[in-house]
Amino acid sequence: MTVTSDVAQSIRDLAHKEYPHEACGALLGNDHAITEVLPLPNSTTEEARRRFRIRPEDYRRVEGRAEATQKKLIGFFHSHPDHPAAPSAYDLEHAWPNLVYLIVSVTRDGAGELTAWRLSEDRSRFDKVITR
Repeated sequence: MTVTSDVAQSIRDLAHKEYPHEACGALLGNDHAITEVLPLPNSTTEEARRRFRIRPEDYRRVEGRAEATQKKLIGFFHSHPDHPAAPSAYDLEHAWPNLVYLIVSVTRDGAGELTAWRLSEDRSRFDKVITR
């Protein structure tokens, strides 16, 4: 799995724009590459600096976009303000199997490392998919 450089830059830009809150969005593409990012509103009712939530209607909109463009929903991205680009215990509790979770580390100075993860089959951990 790869991520195109323009998609990676879009994610970094969105993360920096939303800082100090978590940015989030959907990842579309094919079996080999993430080729499109769809920013989504962070609808969490918890602390937006540490959590993100995607509304059902936004998920349906993403599915519609994927179908209309003949792409697949690969997964989701979110930012970790002032934290490493590694999954948290909260991420593990809320992840769905078969999706990629791309995380970007962001500070007030900008976004940095991108890492991508997939939930293990036994749901006990994340396995790294790509790093950029």
